[in-house]
Amino acid sequence: MITRRKFTASALAAMAFAKYGTAVRAEEAAKPVNSTIDGVLMGVQSASFTFSGMGIKEIIATMRAVGLSTIDTMSEHVENFLGAPVPLPGAGRPGPWVPGPPRPKGSHPMFPAPDLAKREALRQWRLNVGLEKFEEVGKMFTDAGLQFFSYNLSFDKYFTDEEIEKGFLMTKALGTKIITASSPVDVFPRLKPFAEKHDVIVALHNHTIGPKEFAQATELSDKFWINLDVGHFFASGYDPVAYLKEHHARITNIHIKDRLSHGGESVPFGDGETPLIAVFQLLKKEKWSFPSCIEYVGPAGPAIELASCLQYCKDAIKRP
Repeated sequence: MITRRKFTASALAAMAFAKYGTAVRAEEAAKPVNSTIDGVLMGVQSASFTFSGMGIKEIIATMRAVGLSTIDTMSEHVENFLGAPVPLPGAGRPGPWVPGPPRPKGSHPMFPAPDLAKREALRQWRLNVGLEKFEEVGKMFTDAGLQFFSYNLSFDKYFTDEEIEKGFLMTKALGTKIITASSPVDVFPRLKPFAEKHDVIVALHNHTIGPKEFAQATELSDKFWINLDVGHFFASGYDPVAYLKEHHARITNIHIKDRLSHGGESVPFGDGETPLIAVFQLLKKEKWSFPSCIEYVGPAGPAIELASCLQYCKDAIKRP
């Protein structure tokens, strides 16, 4: 049975940080990180750094330390680093392992109503910030031997058309042509002309939605793809292995998460019911090139938790 190997993970993280510290040394910058395991490209979703207080520089150092080459990066991490009026994910809140207050009645877990004054301040920052700043962020990853694979920018009804277009320009300035979006499906018709104009793929991400919503989005344009979270998909009552077999040609990347069934919580890799081993065995067999991005937040901190998750993934891939 595959376990988390907590001791090994702690040792890996300690040794890696002793070598790299909190920044990438100049002599190491030209060495690309290789996190392909038996043909399966492993990466990370920057939500794994939620509650850690880590910004872009620390994320880069951690990726190199743990040995993850590829990242699907939340807009909050990039924009906070560039001085936008947006906090780091999880700032000022306890971790998910601390019980929080009940959600206000009638609120939507994915699309809560924003503070309109703060939302307008963020919009104005986006419309006025120079694209060269985003180019600099993309270069930070490239110089560190990492791949800025996709930009996680979740459009919703509060985006103006001008702001939507700026989001596509930011994405290209970062060095990618893939946006992952935890967005309502009904915003995708507004995204279509911008995606086709800028030749950028927008991949719909799932939390509680499933095949029906995926089909609604992908039928609108060949620029609309899927960013499949296998843990969320399983917990919502769907089969991620079957979906991958049928729809792999329109998947940009997947998020690796272990959850319990019937809407159950996220748990350490190997402790849940999500068929992660079957997912990895399928990826190895079919040799699909899209990255598998680890997404897990735990109390030990990103370096140790990601090292533990990556070890689990390696073992799952290498099973005969």
